[in-house]
Amino acid sequence: MHRTVAFSRNAVNIFFHILTRCNLRCRHCYINPDQHGRHDLPLATIRAWLAAFNPSDKQANVIFLGGEPTLHPELPDAIQAARELGYHSVTIDTNGYLFNHILEKVTPDQVDVISFSLDGANAATNDRIRGQGSYKACLEGVARARAAGFSTSLIYTVSNLNLDELEQMPPLLEKIGIEHFFIQVIGLRGPWADTRSRKAAGPRPQQVRADLWLETIPRVAANTASRGITVTYPKVYLEADEPFECAGLVAENYFIFPNGRVYRCPLCEDYPLHSLQFKDNCLVETGGINEARLFNLTIAEGCVMNKLIQPSNLAYNGRSNPRYRVACCMLKEEITPE
Repeated sequence: MHRTVAFSRNAVNIFFHILTRCNLRCRHCYINPDQHGRHDLPLATIRAWLAAFNPSDKQANVIFLGGEPTLHPELPDAIQAARELGYHSVTIDTNGYLFNHILEKVTPDQVDVISFSLDGANAATNDRIRGQGSYKACLEGVARARAAGFSTSLIYTVSNLNLDELEQMPPLLEKIGIEHFFIQVIGLRGPWADTRSRKAAGPRPQQVRADLWLETIPRVAANTASRGITVTYPKVYLEADEPFECAGLVAENYFIFPNGRVYRCPLCEDYPLHSLQFKDNCLVETGGINEARLFNLTIAEGCVMNKLIQPSNLAYNGRSNPRYRVACCMLKEEITPE
């Protein structure tokens, strides 16, 4: 079954970066310590911030992120805190190294999904993007998690560096037992996106052209679903008669960073445009120009944040007519096995 996944209006989704440090230096990493903070959050703070987003009338879900979240020695306690607070689901996003014996300290009853990141169908491509040895570590991590009874998903961030290997992923996913495959579009943010940065040595990842995305992604998704694996990928480009809708206006997604910034739109995370901020563990609205004040703007290109922050991925016919409209980055397509 193929469907566009509407924004969830009856759930609160927390993307919680509990630290920004990582053992890898992926070429497309969006973490920017200057904007996101450089310290690990203490458990008491994690608990207080989780409590701020746990409404009594809606289902709350949390995804623990980093950096690499398993580097945080108190991640098991944070997971337990989420469960005690009544969070409906808990996910760990990991590069697969699974530090601090995390699989021995949590159970499948506590963690709904362990989501792994892999950016190549073979070690040469993946390790060129994510770091030497990361392909092997990820596959070993998936095997260990499955052996311990955890549900697993896998994230593949598409760029010019690995688009040609995406079609090789479905048989690999089937072989290693992945249950849900997430295809991501690379965001034009983070240190690597700064052309002046010396941190991003080597070939730079770039977004693929619209025609290549539309030609490749749905076909690979359908192939993957035919193998019994659910696939989710960004809508990215709207149909001619499809209305634009901003998740910042109709959904509750919150992206939390260790310095206390809370964003509603992930495209804004490189800039001090956050609409919310934790101060003394209390969530407060920020003043001045922020993301929330921009959500209501209507433009021909679709997503106003995309136009403002990453306009280089737009194309025009003539001077001002966009060739396509860009959907909200939180709008997804999903194919489930029949």
